[in-house]
Amino acid sequence: MADHGNFDRLVSGLSLDERQGLLGKLRSQSAISAEPLYVEYESRIAISDIETGYKKLPWYLRFWYFIISFFKSKAPLDIYGDDQISQLGEKIEERSPGLYDSHNRLLLPSFYRQMVRLKEAARFFYIALDASVNRDKGAFFAFLGSLEMPDVHRHLQEKTDPEFIVNNQPGLSDAELRQIALGAMDDAMAMINSEHRSAMYFDARSLNCLKELSTFLFDRVIMAFTFNKSVNGETCSSSLVRELLTNLNNILHSLKTVPPMPLLESLFVFNLQDRAAEEGFDIGREISGLLAKAEAALAVVREFNRQVPLTWIIRCATRVISHMPHEISGGEDWFVVYRDYWKRRSESRLAEFIKGRRRRLLLNSFGSFLKGQPLRILENVQSDSNPSGLPLKGSFALSFLYTFYSVVFMPDMNNILSLILTGGEFQKKESRIEYAENYDKISKLEAEISKFDGDISPFGDYGKRYAQAYQDMSSLPIKRRKIQMVLEEAQEDAEEILHQTRQISGEMMNILGGILGQGPKGRYDSLANFAKMTEKDDQLAAGIGEIIDKFQQVIKYLDEIDEMETGP
Repeated sequence: MADHGNFDRLVSGLSLDERQGLLGKLRSQSAISAEPLYVEYESRIAISDIETGYKKLPWYLRFWYFIISFFKSKAPLDIYGDDQISQLGEKIEERSPGLYDSHNRLLLPSFYRQMVRLKEAARFFYIALDASVNRDKGAFFAFLGSLEMPDVHRHLQEKTDPEFIVNNQPGLSDAELRQIALGAMDDAMAMINSEHRSAMYFDARSLNCLKELSTFLFDRVIMAFTFNKSVNGETCSSSLVRELLTNLNNILHSLKTVPPMPLLESLFVFNLQDRAAEEGFDIGREISGLLAKAEAALAVVREFNRQVPLTWIIRCATRVISHMPHEISGGEDWFVVYRDYWKRRSESRLAEFIKGRRRRLLLNSFGSFLKGQPLRILENVQSDSNPSGLPLKGSFALSFLYTFYSVVFMPDMNNILSLILTGGEFQKKESRIEYAENYDKISKLEAEISKFDGDISPFGDYGKRYAQAYQDMSSLPIKRRKIQMVLEEAQEDAEEILHQTRQISGEMMNILGGILGQGPKGRYDSLANFAKMTEKDDQLAAGIGEIIDKFQQVIKYLDEIDEMETGP
């Protein structure tokens, strides 16, 4: 569940040249119209407020309203305002019949049908956004940046790569490598010029407008309509949905232009990445199909804006003749998201590289201790050969212990340890009990690791729950939490095995040291029959000393593995 996890499959599989090539092909083949989505249709009525408009009238018209006010028992300003609203209502009816009844402030069946169509069109973008930006916003902007800023992307991809740096500057320490990689990232960020920023900001603005449109509460507006027999259709008082319509008007006003092609390509590539492994998958064909659907959805938005003078309707509904939609905010954070993603990604690549380098050094150092034998890798942890396994910290240490048991413990240590258990006469009863308990535990080490590997297998408790959590259809945060809970529980079991082995090794070293007369006197004493035992086997003392060294080496390697996995 790493931050850059969504760069797997199709996303990471597309090289920069392939991305650019696909973008060029889509631009040449796309049928998406460049016609603006939103055009402000102003009435001939001045858009100043009613009071200001009244004050600007010639004196004779104000006098006329003054005379009329006597007959209507209404203030001249109110009569003037009614006239303005009435004229605007007539204008709405003239332009879009059957949409709005200004006298009764009623939204009519034609408006209802337009809202239903707009909701269905917006749904297309909701699905596209949910599978891309909502899934991993940082990775999405990084992919978008590769299209809008290819030189910057190439620098970030190559110059921050630890492998690239080490190949050009061998012998770097971990600290030096980190400094150079992060410096290269800063250099790439400095390459982002005003043209890049403008393009990315425009993309981010368009993206935010699509997000606001796709998440607009269409159902609240639609459900406010009820069947009206007098018009044989669904109607709604504009006062019930006035605020929602104002919000929608601001969104549509902000989404004036068709989203740029790099943005649409990025959206659809992320949408398709889970299908990349399907037989016969053709990314060009698939994206062309999605572009056709996008064109149909955008055409609905364009037609809604053309047919529905929403600003005028809101003016009538609110009696605020000067009302104008405003630009919604959003998209300003693109650079922070982009930079933070690449910082995390660079840090992650550094950590993986350093971990891999330390792992190789550890494997080399294991050589003589494990007699040159390869590690017995746990079958069900995540690895190159098993990418669907559980990603658990400590799996490398368990593999080391797994190998240690079969290669070192059983052939080199067990005979002497079992001899002490069966033939040794401990002077203190508690020492014998402690030795027996530790011997029993270390003897079961292989079985404990095998059981754990079974538990995390697809048929084990953790493995089943992990698979179920991954297939869960809940929201992404809930899904991640379920996965994390399984991993944390499995991690606790792994850590318990490692902790117990450290503890056993330390206690066995103390007991065996006491048998040899090493260490401080007191708690651990030698065996009462140790002299007789050494007479029968003159190599026994040396063998015990070697076992102490081996237990010490086990603790040392576990510490080094923990340091390697924890990182700097």
